[in-house]
Amino acid sequence: MAKRNKLEIIRDILKIIQESHSIKPTPLLRRSNISSSRFKEYYSDLLEKEFIRETYGKNKEISLTEKGCRYLEKYSAIVDFIDEFEL
Repeated sequence: MAKRNKLEIIRDILKIIQESHSIKPTPLLRRSNISSSRFKEYYSDLLEKEFIRETYGKNKEISLTEKGCRYLEKYSAIVDFIDEFEL
């Protein structure tokens, strides 16, 4: 299996959150399949860019923002384009 690039890892993290609607940090870390140190970097970056948000109730939950949803849509469109033209 080929290594994932940065955009693929971001897509994978956002997809996990989207499929779960909201998720706690530890399950997200486990399902993202990257080291905890790399996860922290991506997580901070996604928060800073407002692709995800944290909500606090009994536990911290992570959910997708509208910007994060748009990223997934645009990413999908780019992949479809590349596939269509066999690039």
